[in-house]
Amino acid sequence: MKTLEIPFVPSLETLDFQALDLTLEEQGVKAAIDSVNWPDAFPYRPDCNVTLAHDGKNIAMLFHVRGLDLRAMEMEDNGSMWEDSCVEFFVQDPSGEKYYNFELSCAGRLLAAEGANRNDRPRRGAEVLSRVRRFTTVEGAPFQKDGGIYSWTAGMLIPMDLFGAAGVKELRANFYKCGDKTAHVHFVSWNPIDIPNPDFHRPDFFGELILK
Repeated sequence: MKTLEIPFVPSLETLDFQALDLTLEEQGVKAAIDSVNWPDAFPYRPDCNVTLAHDGKNIAMLFHVRGLDLRAMEMEDNGSMWEDSCVEFFVQDPSGEKYYNFELSCAGRLLAAEGANRNDRPRRGAEVLSRVRRFTTVEGAPFQKDGGIYSWTAGMLIPMDLFGAAGVKELRANFYKCGDKTAHVHFVSWNPIDIPNPDFHRPDFFGELILK
């Protein structure tokens, strides 16, 4: 199980996109999302890393991606974000009874859900979604671009009370990069997932985040 120490950086919620990007680059921690868990069926691995910090109330994360294809067809929140060029943050409730998924498309559309397993996961409402600040460098959606190399950044500033972690110092979580309907389908994770077929809904393979 991988472990990542998330540094404390005050007042992240006051920063705009440019300032947040610079602050995380200077003071945050960076982790590669590079585990190709099903190499025989899905060998493609785009270059992807996530840079993180927290301010005691919020956790900020920016995903920097460079790879083939760029798909942004889902234009509504709580849609099929995983089919587009997508980055994801899954985190377990400190009680261990359920986990939360935040799935962000390259165009800044967000799916948020919670539950104990992959089959019973009610989507979270507009009030919750509105509290998650989103950032992206991708403009002009919808589109599907197959082939070519694209570099883009997308991220979130998530209040930690949205996943039951206010005041918590240790979390179990994983970060993902996927694109189920891109020309080069891929399912890549930060912490490896050791099962036969693609499935990100596996809290038993979450890594550990330590909030400093």
